[in-house]
Amino acid sequence: MSALTHPTGIWRRECVAELKRSWRLPQFILPSVITPAAFFGLFTLAIAKSPSPAGVAAMLAGYGVFAAIGPALFGFGAGVAMEREQGLIELKRVSPMPAGAYVAAKLTAAIAATAAAVAMIYGLGIIGGVRLNAGQWVILSVLHLASTVPFALIGFGIGMRMGGKGAVAMANALFLGSAILGGLWIPSSILPTWMQTVGAFMPSYHLGQIARAIVGADTMGSVLSHTVTLLAMSGAAAIWAWTGWRRSPA
Repeated sequence: MSALTHPTGIWRRECVAELKRSWRLPQFILPSVITPAAFFGLFTLAIAKSPSPAGVAAMLAGYGVFAAIGPALFGFGAGVAMEREQGLIELKRVSPMPAGAYVAAKLTAAIAATAAAVAMIYGLGIIGGVRLNAGQWVILSVLHLASTVPFALIGFGIGMRMGGKGAVAMANALFLGSAILGGLWIPSSILPTWMQTVGAFMPSYHLGQIARAIVGADTMGSVLSHTVTLLAMSGAAAIWAWTGWRRSPA
């Protein structure tokens, strides 16, 4: 069996192809990678009056989660919907390529974009005075990269059910809504009660609270409760994604 037809070779080639394709699209890179870092630098460091290192660390925790939302929603939601309309997914389904390779390639591209955005945010945070120990940096980076998964599942379910234009609109709404209502830009504790209530039903809120706990910032609720809720939400999102894949004819 050649390297090209071996199962692992197929998965690897699909991931490499998706990485090359996504990074050649400025409409993917600009909002997914540059926007979170630009917002963090502007609103946390440039406009804020003498921000404290602790305050910058708390904002860094939230913006790291924000950085994971864009690549997941736009890569899986809008991207998958457009590929469905073009017939690409139907072609892949009738080919010998494992279905999991397609999803793995999309997830690899989303995590790579998230990693690039998070690296820029961390760099700006260090310039702004953030000082965490090695363990905190490692745990925080793992959480921020893992934040891609629940939103990728949500986006995949959207992409398998909606047309390209509708999926783009939905991705944009969730991208901004998750950041605002999830307390990633403004701490949830100072948001109106109704916004806190709505935000509690979003993965971004629970991810943000866990990230804040990692950097030592004030949180609402315990890490355990947020983790359990997040796992339940991810499970529901997985079902949403799977049923979307099963029901879609293309």
